[in-house]
Amino acid sequence: MNLTNAKILITRPRRQADSFAIALHAAGAKPIFFPVIEIGPMEDTAPLDRALTRLACYEWLVLTSVNGVEVVWKRLAALGLLGIPTGVRVAAIGPKTSAALQVRGVKPDFVPDEYVAEAILPGLGCLDGRWVLLPRADIARPALAQAIQAVGGIAHEIAVYRTLPANPDPAGLAALRSGVDVVTFTSSSTVRNFIALASAAGLNPFHLAGNPVFACIGPITGATALEEGLPVEIVAETYTTEGLLKALLDFNEKKIT
Repeated sequence: MNLTNAKILITRPRRQADSFAIALHAAGAKPIFFPVIEIGPMEDTAPLDRALTRLACYEWLVLTSVNGVEVVWKRLAALGLLGIPTGVRVAAIGPKTSAALQVRGVKPDFVPDEYVAEAILPGLGCLDGRWVLLPRADIARPALAQAIQAVGGIAHEIAVYRTLPANPDPAGLAALRSGVDVVTFTSSSTVRNFIALASAAGLNPFHLAGNPVFACIGPITGATALEEGLPVEIVAETYTTEGLLKALLDFNEKKIT
């Protein structure tokens, strides 16, 4: 089964979209880049720098994205620090975050089977009075920090990168105007910024040409899309772009049969 000639819009940041686009193309689809967010640095790195210089004081370092890994290692290098101190355990959300750590010589102590922040907590053990460092996006949900604090842990959240609206890609915008088959979302921020960018371009994101299917990488993104008024038809069971591709293929097969 394939996605022959299906026009599939990719809304994730452009520099993170290539592997998904290649996989879609291999399945017969026509991937269309329309990044609605981009990742930017924090202007002030002092909060993260202070935390990294006393990293040995933390029980856990929890990394929720490849972006977070990249920023932390960049700041470690800038500070002349040689990686993660002995005794500090590292948790990662998702296989790509885990892979980004392993490339840097760190094997995570815990990676949950479900790739959402809340799934981390059971693997952290007793946290009573213990510090947990949470480098995150500036718009990250507070759920994990709240859960850690609820069991007596001390969650130290630090925004280490910004999620910014992207400038609309002309080719992607033209494709939206003429009609696409599927719009994919890989985070809640892609949902919200897609609606904002489409609206700013004079399009009605709730009534687009071609009546596209909306597909989400997981239930949190799916819930955001539904809350915003988009009729979500596909939610991946495995919260990765590979899982999203499988969900697209499964949906296509059901339509045909």
